Amino acid sequence: MNKLQMIKMTLNRRLFLYFFSIFLIMLTVISFFQYQREKEFRTEQLDQQLITYNFTIHRFIQEHNPNWETLEEYVRLFPDSALRVTIIDTMGVVTFDSSAKKTEKFGNHLNRPEIEMSNTSENGKAIRHSVSTGKDYYYLAHRFPDVYVRSALPYNMSMISMLKANTFFLYFMSIILIISTIALFLISRNFTKSIDRLRVFTQKAEREEIFDTDIEFPKDELGEISQNIVQLYKLLLITKDDVNKEREKLIKHLQISQEGLAIFSSDKKEILANTHFIQYTNILSDHQCESSDEIFSLPEFSEINEFIAESLLNNQLNRKRLIVEKGIRVFSVQCIVFQDDTFEISINDITVQEHENQLKRHLTQNISHELKTPVSSILGYMESILNNPDLDPDRQRFFIERSFLQAQRLSALLQDISTLNKIDEAKRLFEKESCDVAQVIGDVLFDVHLQVEERKSIILKNFPEHLPIQGNRSLLYSIFRNLTDNALAYGGNKITIDINCYREDNQFYYFSFSDNGVGISEEHLSKIFERFYRVDKGRSRKLGGTGLGLAIVKNAVIFHKGNISAKSLPTGGLSFIFSLRKY
Repeated sequence: MNKLQMIKMTLNRRLFLYFFSIFLIMLTVISFFQYQREKEFRTEQLDQQLITYNFTIHRFIQEHNPNWETLEEYVRLFPDSALRVTIIDTMGVVTFDSSAKKTEKFGNHLNRPEIEMSNTSENGKAIRHSVSTGKDYYYLAHRFPDVYVRSALPYNMSMISMLKANTFFLYFMSIILIISTIALFLISRNFTKSIDRLRVFTQKAEREEIFDTDIEFPKDELGEISQNIVQLYKLLLITKDDVNKEREKLIKHLQISQEGLAIFSSDKKEILANTHFIQYTNILSDHQCESSDEIFSLPEFSEINEFIAESLLNNQLNRKRLIVEKGIRVFSVQCIVFQDDTFEISINDITVQEHENQLKRHLTQNISHELKTPVSSILGYMESILNNPDLDPDRQRFFIERSFLQAQRLSALLQDISTLNKIDEAKRLFEKESCDVAQVIGDVLFDVHLQVEERKSIILKNFPEHLPIQGNRSLLYSIFRNLTDNALAYGGNKITIDINCYREDNQFYYFSFSDNGVGISEEHLSKIFERFYRVDKGRSRKLGGTGLGLAIVKNAVIFHKGNISAKSLPTGGLSFIFSLRKY
């Protein structure tokens, strides 16, 4: 036996003893832990059983308020015939014990170990000798707001045996140890065959010569692992190259992002910033910024500066958001501090979004105001009638009629709001069908002919007898009805209304709806389609308008893929120009 063989033999033996010791210690620890866990598991099973008994008995006491005899009968229903149940009031007096007679006297139980423990923890447990029965018991007690409930089972050989851990797994662990010893012996014997190859691999990996040299490993487990290490190293080099490429992509994406983004070091020096961030920085600053670092000197960024200082001090990931207004522009600023003490600042231009939110707030305020007026009127008239039972019948009728008119106005307002909401969700709530615009106009004119006659007005119909369209009949009716009602209500008496389909092509019908009434001034033309907008608010409310008619018209036209606008006529009056798509 030469010196090299002696060295290898010594190495094999050392490796075997080393790993065998580790396995032996691990199996011993696992066996001990498992043994204790098994004992705890069996104890937990017993505890859970007694806990269930305690809560069941307490629920029975709360629901039935039973006497001694009733409790005895109830306890007999439990499957454990040896179960002992004791009820103790909050003063320590035993009010029931299933193992004793009703006439038997008991000492105060507040000093019992399980009772004392239940006062400070979820439940109290004890294994002790019972003075009352002369037996050993396993006690478990619960303290409820009104009473202590204690369940117990005799602590005899049967229970001791049940609480013992099952030792079957110890035999299993012994078998594992034997198998592991054999396996370790074989592995340690063959291990040195791959040691030299791994050493060569590490040397070539340091010189990055892996791709130039093929290393052959023994055909064993360690050889396969070593070969996998070589492959993983090659993949790592490829992945490193891919990561560099992805990093370049990320930087390019950052540059073209619509959000202003910048990354700074812990001393607030710019690491990376895209063009939008530089642009927004100059908008927020009153002077031209040569570097994005200058934003930290702005008064608007004082909160951000405090947040960064505090976050860097705490060394944890944090996020801060704030809104910055600059002139008519509104920006959302967000700062994220990372655990490596760098931080990111993003700036978004939310001017349009804030404008939309403001419009929504105005719309809500208008709806509230419009609903308040008729409701207040109705309440006022009804209160006058209720508080004055001797009111003159004619006066009462006048109040009721006025209340009815306000209720009609309220109903019309709610109907218009509902229509606008449905149009906003048009694809889901409105369906298109084959209908005739000319017939719809005819229905509108038939419904308003009394108002036309009362106002001695004239309606001119300059459109073909048939105007087929794929649309929604209800919305088409709303377009022409609201335009007609507006003309009759605000145009004055003895006016002429001209409904004209002046052109059509393969896709659209083109309409004009004109009147020669009083018209409106140019300053109001751009706003008349806004919800609740009124040229003359007092006059509009007096005439019963909701302020939503033209908004409904505009949205209904848009639903039919058209456009609408209004203009004043040189001869006086107002003209609406709109289109409706045929399909």
